[in-house]
Amino acid sequence: MTNAAAMTDHVARYVLMKQKCGYRFTTNAMMLRGFARFAEHRNETLIRSRTVLDWALASTAASPPRRAKRLHTVRAFACWLHAEDSSHEVPPRGIFGSQSYRRSSPHLISLPDIRKLLAAALSIGPADTIAPLTWHYMFGLVASTGLRIGEAVALKLDDITADGLIIRDTKFRKTRMVALHPSTRDALNRYLTARHKEKTPDEHVFVITTGGPPSRKRTNTVFRKLAEQAGIREPGAPGPTPHSLRHSFAVRSLENLDRGADPGRHMLALATYLGHTKVSGTYWYLESTPVLLHAIAEAAEKTHSMRHGGSHD
Repeated sequence: MTNAAAMTDHVARYVLMKQKCGYRFTTNAMMLRGFARFAEHRNETLIRSRTVLDWALASTAASPPRRAKRLHTVRAFACWLHAEDSSHEVPPRGIFGSQSYRRSSPHLISLPDIRKLLAAALSIGPADTIAPLTWHYMFGLVASTGLRIGEAVALKLDDITADGLIIRDTKFRKTRMVALHPSTRDALNRYLTARHKEKTPDEHVFVITTGGPPSRKRTNTVFRKLAEQAGIREPGAPGPTPHSLRHSFAVRSLENLDRGADPGRHMLALATYLGHTKVSGTYWYLESTPVLLHAIAEAAEKTHSMRHGGSHD
């Protein structure tokens, strides 16, 4: 590899390598291409720490977390290039602080409120089209299976099998099987009866009046409208989103554990079912599960009491 290679060429190789390793790497790839254009504007073919810092401080990345993220992303790229050519500089880490962030508290939706939302979906327009049924059954499927909303939108007719749903090329470029409860399958079959009457060559399960699946933006807009109509979200204020249905499913799953169940085994099974690559991603739902946290606290207190002869000091 010669130093004369353009920075965009280096980025293209790096992105291809990451994607072959199974990473979707979409946002980071866009970020690195932006850095490459910045470096090439300076006629640089090697990574220079000063250039990385200048780019991270650019006006489009004004917030400290954003700067930290940009630095972290390019630093990893620089380490990769430095391994094959030490002329590339590796910028120091941590200049803009940690890129870590605290997840915002999820907006959990109770079962009665989910029913209100699904009922509202049946009254949304346009009337006498498949759209109301699509919103009703798609949001219902997410609520009863914990699918990501993007996974539900992407479902195709061939993905419905006797064993469950085949969820293809997910967030982490993996495919998994999601089992369906008999009641969920019955509901899906009711929707399919109407869906098969639609005269469209599109193979997606959930379609609207366009003949194709709804866009992510359209899905979010409709959900917000339904949540406001159902009284579970205030107009103009933060509130539940389609992803809240997935959060709520996971939390209910944890709260409904039998007293004698092994939480560790359940968490591992839930992580697999939800399509998480690491079980640590599933453990975050503990923060939103007061019932399970209370049970853990009781168990810890009982263990402490037994070890200390029943003392409650």
